[in-house]
Amino acid sequence: MSPNPSYAQPQRSGLAIPLLTGGLIALVAANIFLYVQLDHLRTDSTQKTEKLAAAVASLRDASSVSTAAQQRHIEALKEELATASTQARTMSSQAKVEAQAHADQLARQLQAEEAKMQQQVTGQISDVNQSVTAANAKIADVTTDVGNVKSQAAMTQSQLEKTIADLKSVNGDLGVQSGLIATNGRELQALRMKGERNYVDIKLGKTKQPQRFADITLKLEKVDPKRNKYTVIVMADDKQYEKKDKNANEPVQFYTAKGGHTPYELVINQIAKDEIVGYLSTPKDATAR
Repeated sequence: MSPNPSYAQPQRSGLAIPLLTGGLIALVAANIFLYVQLDHLRTDSTQKTEKLAAAVASLRDASSVSTAAQQRHIEALKEELATASTQARTMSSQAKVEAQAHADQLARQLQAEEAKMQQQVTGQISDVNQSVTAANAKIADVTTDVGNVKSQAAMTQSQLEKTIADLKSVNGDLGVQSGLIATNGRELQALRMKGERNYVDIKLGKTKQPQRFADITLKLEKVDPKRNKYTVIVMADDKQYEKKDKNANEPVQFYTAKGGHTPYELVINQIAKDEIVGYLSTPKDATAR
C-alpha cells in the first residue's frame, strides 16, 4: 500500500529536527534575554537621571555656598579699601604715602579676588554643562538600546506568529479535528509558547518494555521507513490500543480519563530504522500523574 499523500513526508536528516529545535530554543532564550536587558536598561536610565539631578543640585548648592563666601570676602575688601582711601586723603605726607600704598595693595587684591571668583563660577558652570552633556549622551545610548531591544523582541514575536500561522489542523485517525500540528522542532516550540496544550517530546525505540511519557506508556511494534509508517501500542487507564500503520505527521488520537472528551494526540515527525521521533499533545488541564 502506498503512503497516504495527506501525511507522507520525505525522510529528513537525523540532524534536522535537533538543529531546528536548538535554533528556536536559542531564539526564545534570546527573546527572554532581550526583555531582561530592556528592564535593566530602563532601570539604568532612571538611575542615571536621578544621579544626574542629584549631582547637578549638589554642584549648584556648593557653587552657591562658595560664591556667597567669596562675595562676602570681596565686600569686606571693598570696605577695607574705602577706609584706607579715606585715611590716605586725611593723613600727613609720609603716612599718606603708606596709606595709599596699602590702598593700592587692597585694590590689587580685590581685583585678583574678583577675577578668581569669576574663574571659579565659570569653571563650575562648565562642570555642570559637561555633566549634563555626558549624562544626556548616556541616556541617549540607553534609549537607543531600549529601541533595539524592542525591535528585536518585536521581530522574534513576529517570527513566532508567522510560524503559528503556517501550522495546519487536520483530522486525526479517530476522525476528530486535531489541534495545530507541528512537523518539526521549530513549529513545536511555537506551539509550546502558544500555550493551548501540553507537549511532551517523544523518542521511542524498539524495546521489549514499553516507555512512559506523561501519564501513558508507548511500545513501538514496527517501523517502515520506506513507506514512512509505524505501528505503536498505546497503554492508558489500564487499556491498550494498537495504532497500526500510522503515517508521519498524522495525529494519532485516543481518549483518557484525564483528558475527558478531548483526545490525546501522538504526532510522529520522523520515522527511522527502529526509532520514531515526535511529540505527545495533551489537553491543558490533563496533567501527568
